[in-house]
Amino acid sequence: MEDLRDAHIVEIPIDEECQKRKLSAVGSLSLIQQHPLMEISESPGHLLLLKLWQREEDLFSHRIALKETRLDAIKHEVFQLCSFFFVFNAFFLTLLFTSSIHSQDRTCRKWWVPSFLSVSTSIAIICFVQLKIFRYMKVSKQLQAARSDNRALVRCIQELRMKGAIFDLSKERQSVKRMKSSSVEIKWKPLKWCSQNLVGICLVCFTGMVFPASRFILCG
Repeated sequence: MEDLRDAHIVEIPIDEECQKRKLSAVGSLSLIQQHPLMEISESPGHLLLLKLWQREEDLFSHRIALKETRLDAIKHEVFQLCSFFFVFNAFFLTLLFTSSIHSQDRTCRKWWVPSFLSVSTSIAIICFVQLKIFRYMKVSKQLQAARSDNRALVRCIQELRMKGAIFDLSKERQSVKRMKSSSVEIKWKPLKWCSQNLVGICLVCFTGMVFPASRFILCG
C-alpha cells in the first residue's frame, strides 16, 4: 500500500517564467496604486478640484471659439464696408465724367457740390469701418486674455495630475490667475497706432485724392 501511495505522488515543478509574471503583476499593481491619478481619485478634495478645473477648461474653450467666430464676422463686415466704399467712389467718378461731357460749363461752376456729397458719404463709411476696427481690437484683446487664462488653467491641471495628493489646495486661487510675463515689451506707440488703423488711413487718403480729382474731371 505504501508503494502505491508513493507512486501516485507527482511533483509539479515551479515555472520561473510564471513566477516572474506574478511578480511583475504585483509590481504593476503597486505602481498603479501609487499613481497620482489614483491618489486624486482617493482624495475627495483633489478630485473635486480636478473636475471643477476641467469644467472651467471646457468653458474657456467654448468662449475662445465664440470669440474667434466673432472676429471672423467682424473681418467680413469690414471687407463689405470697404468694398462698398470703393464701389461708391468708382460710381461717383464715372457719373462725374459722364456729366462733364454733356455740360462742362454748368457743372464746373458747382463742382464742389457733388464733391462735398462724395466726401461726406465717404467719411460716414470710414467712421463705420473704424467702429468695426475698434470692436475687432476689443474682441481680440478679450480673446488673448481668454487664451492666457486657459493656458494658465491647463498648467494647473497638469501640475495637479503630476503631483497627485501632494498638490497644495491652498494655492488654488493663485494658480488660476492670469500669468503675466516678466519681460517688458517696448513698443513705439505711433507705429502701433498706424498698424491698428491702417485701413482707415488708406480710406482717408483715397477720399482726399477723390476730392481734387472731381474738380479736375468737371473743369479739366
